[in-house]
Amino acid sequence: MVVMIGISASAQYKAPKIIAHRGFHASEGAAKNSLNALKAAQEAGFWGSECDLQLTKDGEVLVVHGPWHPGTKGARPVVHIHRSTKEKVQAIPLASGEKVSTLDEYLQQVASAKGTKLIIEIKDQPTPQLETEIVEKTIKAVAKYGLENEVEYIAFRPFVCWELARLAPKGTNIAYLNGDYSPHYCRSMGCKGIDYKYTVLKRKKWMIENAHKLGMYVNTWTVNKEDDIRWCIENGVDYITTDNPMLVRQIIAEMCK
Repeated sequence: MVVMIGISASAQYKAPKIIAHRGFHASEGAAKNSLNALKAAQEAGFWGSECDLQLTKDGEVLVVHGPWHPGTKGARPVVHIHRSTKEKVQAIPLASGEKVSTLDEYLQQVASAKGTKLIIEIKDQPTPQLETEIVEKTIKAVAKYGLENEVEYIAFRPFVCWELARLAPKGTNIAYLNGDYSPHYCRSMGCKGIDYKYTVLKRKKWMIENAHKLGMYVNTWTVNKEDDIRWCIENGVDYITTDNPMLVRQIIAEMCK
C-alpha cells in the first residue's frame, strides 16, 4: 500500500519510464536475471526490463550478475563465471530453480513479446580484449533477432561504453553507470544518457539539468523506497530502475496525472 505524502493535489510531473531491475523478480516463480523475471516484466507491461551479461571461460554470453554465481555467501557451491564453462555455471540453478539463461534465450523471449525494452548491462570483464568480445557477441546476437530498436545498453566500464558506441548501430542508446563523469564527458564517450545511482543525483542534482540541456536522458538506480521514488519524479529523471516496479507505477499514477 502506498502512503500519500508531501505532494500537492495540483502538482503534476512528467511520468518517468519504469525499468524492472534484473526483471520483475518479485513475481512468483522468478529470480533476478531469470527468464521468468523477463516474462513477468513483459506481462506487467513495464517499459523496460534490465539484465546483466557475463562472458564464460568458453566464450558463452550468459544472463547472470556475477562474477561469482550464485554469490559468495552461504553454504551453496559457487563458481567464478569468467573461469568457468557455460555448463558449470548452468549446473547451479537460480533461486527460482531456473537455470541461468543464455543471451540467445533471453533475446528469443524479447522477440516473442515485443513491447518491453531490454536494458542490457554488460558487466566488467577481466581484460579489454574480453570486453570487446562480449560487446561484439552481444551486438551480433541482437542483430540476429532484429532487436536493435528493442535494446538499450548500460555499463560501468568506460571502455565498454566506447566499444558499444563504436560497434553498435548509430543512434543506439548507451548510458554510463559509475556516476563519476559529467554528462558532457559521457556524451564524448558516445553515450546518449547517464544512468547514475540516485544518491549521486541527489548530491549532484545539476547533472540532471545538464544532461537534459545536452539532449541526453537520465536513468537512475536502484530506487526502491517511496521517498526516493518521489524525489526522482519531482526532479525530472527520465527512467527509474527499481526492484519495486509496482510501487513506482502506483506513485507515478498519483503524481503524474
